[in-house]
Amino acid sequence: MSIPIHKYDVVIVGAGLAGCAAAREAAAAGLSVCVLTKLHPLRSHSGAAQGGINAAFSDEDSTELHEFDTVKGSDYLCDQDAVRLMCEGAPETIRWAEKMGAVFSRSEDGKIAQRPFGGQSSPRACYAKDRTGLTLLHTIFEQAHRDGVEFKDEYYVADIIYKDGKVNGVFAYNLVDNEPMIFNAKAVMFATGGYGRAFRINSNAHANTGDALSIVARHGLPLEDMEFVQFHPTGIAGSGVLISEAARGEGGKLFNSLGERFMEKYAPNKLELASRDVVSRAITQEILEGRGCGEDKDHVHIDLTHLGADLINSKLPELRDLAITFLGQDMIEEPISIAATAHYSMGGIPCDMAGHVRLDTKNFVDGFYAAGECACVSVHGANRLGANSVLEALFFGRHVGQSIVTDLKANKIAFKEASASDVEAVMQRLETIKTGNGEERVPTLRDELQDSMTKNAGVFRTEKSLLVQKEKLKELKERFKNVRIDDKSKIYNTDLQEAVELSHMIDFSAFIVEGAILRKESRGAHYREEFQTRDDENFLKHTMTYMDKNGELSTEYMDVVLGNHELAERTY
Repeated sequence: MSIPIHKYDVVIVGAGLAGCAAAREAAAAGLSVCVLTKLHPLRSHSGAAQGGINAAFSDEDSTELHEFDTVKGSDYLCDQDAVRLMCEGAPETIRWAEKMGAVFSRSEDGKIAQRPFGGQSSPRACYAKDRTGLTLLHTIFEQAHRDGVEFKDEYYVADIIYKDGKVNGVFAYNLVDNEPMIFNAKAVMFATGGYGRAFRINSNAHANTGDALSIVARHGLPLEDMEFVQFHPTGIAGSGVLISEAARGEGGKLFNSLGERFMEKYAPNKLELASRDVVSRAITQEILEGRGCGEDKDHVHIDLTHLGADLINSKLPELRDLAITFLGQDMIEEPISIAATAHYSMGGIPCDMAGHVRLDTKNFVDGFYAAGECACVSVHGANRLGANSVLEALFFGRHVGQSIVTDLKANKIAFKEASASDVEAVMQRLETIKTGNGEERVPTLRDELQDSMTKNAGVFRTEKSLLVQKEKLKELKERFKNVRIDDKSKIYNTDLQEAVELSHMIDFSAFIVEGAILRKESRGAHYREEFQTRDDENFLKHTMTYMDKNGELSTEYMDVVLGNHELAERTY
């Protein structure tokens, strides 16, 4: 079969903040750049970031304090050299975005406004009302487009072209008509976002199915720290749609059904502004112990009524609209119903600070890069601080884009031709799914995956629940072989896309569960009921898990990069 082959210097998969920032840097340096995305760039999930982007600007703040808060928030599992690089580069990153046209909210003295966020020593989150991600995404996309980046939206990337330790491009098909094609490139970067859709209640867009992670893993490459999945404290009850940490940053208070401000028990100093894992566990604990609100006692309340209509309408207008739309509750007049929601992935594709993807703990894949939420440069360790994700995406997207330029200009990466023979396996896999006439249905399998992951590998975990989930994933993977889709056509075949996405979700979920079984401690977002304390002697290390051709997993560990901030008990 003849397959069109398109050639570029750089191919980037994903068009959120990390992808657009990298693409803009590469194009501005004169490289030919193509960005592939399965939805329009301005629908990327970066646009859902509401609350802010961290940078130490004020006289009371410093990059050293930002570093310390990030390291402490990570429960000391982050790599401190990467954290230092990001925090030191944060103020300049904000100025870079502002010079390109990003409009931030302002304080009365004309400076960029900053609000408090959980686990932080000082108000540090620069914001644009409660639409920070959307403001930045529009700005960076526009400038990347202006600099000549070629965006191809509604293209589904199904595989990398990987041979002899080198990535030579990607295989993709057009979602409009299912036409396959090869994008041959010197350098490929993944910036595909997170994988919260593996859980029933989550804050993620429908597109966040973690495809890049299992694409990488199926080639025998490692995934890092996948057991660390952040649950955001304040998702809208029942749906998980996010109520930003900005709501607590501006003064929102959490109450249970008894009218108790329960964070006084769990974090007496920081209260609602403790780190996200602490607040999420507190909310979940209140519900489990029967102090939840509502008829089903399955949520708690966040009260913002004391803030007044003027503040809410000026600083939190989108959050108010979301609560009215999804709950019929107006936060100006009444408390709103929230519960913890799967939100962010600390783990992902392991890479160094320049974005080079790891082959193993010591070596790297030639011509392959990653940035943003799908990557694990480990600036978040076991738990991410709010407003550090937008910073990571923008800073490391730009930084990795510059790294690609440096590598290509120095001729460190040789161009290798790709051919149709390189994509035979993935084309056969797609055809098998499309033509299958088994008895299993994608929605049924997906529901079972999300329900079981939430129940067995969620906020609280036990060895028993994790082993049950490990067997459930094996069962789902076997049943998937017998899946059938109704749509056999080529035009906008969303049945096929959802089936392929489900296969990815099943695969990477096994990495979450395997890492959680082996990590016999509680650290950050990973909480084991049998091991409720942190064990630095045995588990101050990164999990690196590999999948062989038979789907079996094996794990080794990689040292955490320590630095100026010594290990200490994490209290709020």
